[in-house]
Amino acid sequence: MDQTTSIILADDHSLVRDGIRALLESESDLKVIGEASDGIEAIEMVNKSAPDLLIIDIRMPRMTGIEAVEKLSAQNSPVKCIILSMHDSEEYILQSVKAGARGYLLKDTGKTEFIKAIHAVREGGKYYSGDISNVLVNSLLSSTGPTAERPKKATSTSNPFDLTNKELQVLELVLSGLTNKQISEKLQNSKRTVETHRFNLMRKMEVKNLIDLSKKAQQYNLV
Repeated sequence: MDQTTSIILADDHSLVRDGIRALLESESDLKVIGEASDGIEAIEMVNKSAPDLLIIDIRMPRMTGIEAVEKLSAQNSPVKCIILSMHDSEEYILQSVKAGARGYLLKDTGKTEFIKAIHAVREGGKYYSGDISNVLVNSLLSSTGPTAERPKKATSTSNPFDLTNKELQVLELVLSGLTNKQISEKLQNSKRTVETHRFNLMRKMEVKNLIDLSKKAQQYNLV
């Protein structure tokens, strides 16, 4: 890249910020112009300094990274946000993307991938580390097309996991990108009930994450 990319780091651990800063500033086209220790401070810095990128942790005091990204999106801020987290939870990933994050990186991401992600996001793209691909996340979040374009729901003969009707409902809503809270509101069930249904369907289908759940649901035409 020819231009210098200005960056604000937000993480409540100063040692983490120091390490990331050193990594980024080893690249001639990247410059850290500010550091924040929580989401509120990050928003204030972005509004004041107008950086190209905000790299922000999820779990911080006063305001989380996801909440900060959501508020910046609501303000129509031009800053591009990358979530940096220890957690590879599909819930966090989907919530981050829905909030407006352009990227999601795990804290054990290597330098090469980290720099690659920053360049991709700076140039207007998106980047998700690990097994989370841009295509998968977008398909999960946008699977609200016409009913005629969707596969038929599973019948008793094509449902080898013996899922209940309610579990099939929850499965469809999970794969459409809704959080447990949103599903509970839509189905008018408690959040705990939704969590139980979700646990049961993942146990029955013998999967441990959203990616495997999505693949298996498509394989058996369950949604």
